[in-house]
Amino acid sequence: MRLSITVNGAPRVLDANPAARLLDVLREDLGITSAKEGCGEGECGACSVQLDGVLVVSCLVPIGQCDGAAVTTVEGLATAEADRLGPVQRALLDAGGTQCGICTPGIVMTAHALLAANASPSLDEIREALAGNLCRCTGYTAIYDAVRRAAGAR
Repeated sequence: MRLSITVNGAPRVLDANPAARLLDVLREDLGITSAKEGCGEGECGACSVQLDGVLVVSCLVPIGQCDGAAVTTVEGLATAEADRLGPVQRALLDAGGTQCGICTPGIVMTAHALLAANASPSLDEIREALAGNLCRCTGYTAIYDAVRRAAGAR
């Protein structure tokens, strides 16, 4: 199937099996490797991206449903200056909220979506928003702190 999508602001046209997962097309066909496969079942959040502004787990989205859509990955959240981290990314780094990096892009995408909807979330709201993101390295305290820092930096 020939389809058109916009990825991180850049229009792309590609031929893909409509049943192929968005995650695989991003990683294998487009070379965008920030979205990670953690579980392949939509349970861990490592592959989270925005599809037309809505947070989705890309391992469960068939690419055939993305024709004409806009996809934003963690690369699309960086500021306009080259190599400049976005506020959530900077806060995760400053708070020590990352280790191995498998979960980090999904956490960044989820936190970004939360802060876009709620500029000043409570700790309970942060916990609820990040409940679908599994991290086995850092624990969650530093991650929650990072989201609070990012909210304060906005």
